[in-house]
Amino acid sequence: MNCIYCKHPYTYALADKQRKCSKCKKKFSPKKVLREKILYKKFSNGKTARETSLLLNVHFATVQKYYEQFRHNIALYADEMYQKNSHRVTDYDEYLYLPKSLKAKRNIHKLQHFLTLTYDAKVYSIMMPKIKRSLFEQKDEQENKLLLKYLTFNKISKLSKAENTITEFWKYFEEFICKYKGISDDKFIFYLKEAEWRFNTFKVV
Repeated sequence: MNCIYCKHPYTYALADKQRKCSKCKKKFSPKKVLREKILYKKFSNGKTARETSLLLNVHFATVQKYYEQFRHNIALYADEMYQKNSHRVTDYDEYLYLPKSLKAKRNIHKLQHFLTLTYDAKVYSIMMPKIKRSLFEQKDEQENKLLLKYLTFNKISKLSKAENTITEFWKYFEEFICKYKGISDDKFIFYLKEAEWRFNTFKVV
């Protein structure tokens, strides 16, 4: 079995059932490696953490931990690919997202705001600064409605055509995110990056 750290082909078994690399001397658990491969396959196939937990009879917290790491790795990979291809960006546009269950004019402070760019039929999204809740606490409903209108129509945009890769991604993202409830602000970016990765990898449009 190859070393999971340095890929060296020679590792040997230890008494505690772990393996140790003869080159870098690091230890790893083959059982843990196998579990990660199985969980990653379920993740790639679009199974939620709860679905995978029930299917494999693995504790939900354990599955969720792996899923969070998968999303973190996907975000890092997306950034790496964008850095290599930023000079090839052709279109970009801003998007305001709010769960369909919430009314926009009453929940402007919950809007997720991101900029989506495209290169070679792939997308990459950048989170924009979120509007502070304090800005709305003293405003009435009419003022919030006007502000929402301003945010909607005063956006950064460079599009070659109305229907394009970016708008296709947004449609996909709206469907993808529906199965997740109560995503916190600090984790939203990772779900966005997961949707982005699935769209780019599997060309789901």
